[in-house]
Amino acid sequence: MSPSLSRTLLVGGATAALIATATPAGASGSGPITAPPDKIVIELATVNGSGCREGTAEVAVAPDNTAFTVTYSEYLAQVGPGAPPTAFRKNCQLNLRVHVPSGFTYAIVQADYRGFAFLQPGAWGQERANYYFQGMPQTSQRTHQFSGPLNDNWQATDRTEYADLVWAPCGEKRNFNINTELRVNAGTSNPQATSFMAMDSTDASVNTLYHLAWQACPAPRT
Repeated sequence: MSPSLSRTLLVGGATAALIATATPAGASGSGPITAPPDKIVIELATVNGSGCREGTAEVAVAPDNTAFTVTYSEYLAQVGPGAPPTAFRKNCQLNLRVHVPSGFTYAIVQADYRGFAFLQPGAWGQERANYYFQGMPQTSQRTHQFSGPLNDNWQATDRTEYADLVWAPCGEKRNFNINTELRVNAGTSNPQATSFMAMDSTDASVNTLYHLAWQACPAPRT
């Protein structure tokens, strides 16, 4: 693994409590909590996909430590003159090692996606994502569609009800995977016109934001 594909992120301090009414399987009945007092280590183990070749995806912890962000520099799907046949679809898979102190587990409660789209009248674009832990079934796939004409920033949010969150198994080390995809279709637009959808920017405010929820694991039986 090259050094550029292995970055360590330190998540420290308390996170804001999340209001909830249900308790996930494998976690304690104490309800949502703030983040563990010890630092959380998030390692970006591998990055794969046509939308995030090596060196074009960066991960950073949010200032309030309640989330982490992903920023891309070359994540763009397009159709039209000069575009390669495979350019209509771009994807990215992030493989994360999340080292959580003993006694705690986490889940992704919300993901906010942002980017820019230029879609001709009759064309459309899609943003798609799913999240899963290594060795566990994938969660339901989320898809957001945008129709032309569009020449503006776009935003899409995936929210999961607390009772439906997929939690990291307590006491086990399993990598967390995030799969995303951008797709553009010319539809009924002029085939000689270009349409594209991007999830990349040199502006740090245009990124993907993943919000974390925390839960205490059951105490070991004696």
